[in-house]
Amino acid sequence: MKWILAAAAAAVVVWLLFWQSSAEKVSYVNGLPAYSALPNQEYFLERDCYLFKFTKRNSDWPLIASSATVPALPAAVDAKNIGAEFPEVRILDVVKAGTRFRIVSVRRTESRGSTSISFEILLGDEVSFKYPRVDAFWILDHSPEKEGKVPRVMTDYAVPRFKY
Repeated sequence: MKWILAAAAAAVVVWLLFWQSSAEKVSYVNGLPAYSALPNQEYFLERDCYLFKFTKRNSDWPLIASSATVPALPAAVDAKNIGAEFPEVRILDVVKAGTRFRIVSVRRTESRGSTSISFEILLGDEVSFKYPRVDAFWILDHSPEKEGKVPRVMTDYAVPRFKY
């Protein structure tokens, strides 16, 4: 009888270790010196984009991108695809070029063997969009992260809004 309890306890410990090693840890890093200047920076979209979610991976916020960075998305951004489910993505909405967005938060996601930075952005005036807060991961250039630097918004996707 004791060996059954010991085996069950060992199985629980192994399961907890596996679960912990495959889990993602998300932390907000707005206050760190490298990221503190990013919140409240504003941009204008340079191209039409989809708001979407992956069907196999859950994300806290909808994601924004086009087929240039997420090949699973349809090549032409078209409102007819809203609500459509493709093999890898589900289209939630379309965001037009010229839309203003603001960085509201910087997140660091750590998982087994990898760390990535993403920006949570707020689209437009917040009331005009069904999904105003989205994750900008797929419109960021992540190559500076390899050197420990901050990712940046790709100029193909958006340009900074300069306030005079």
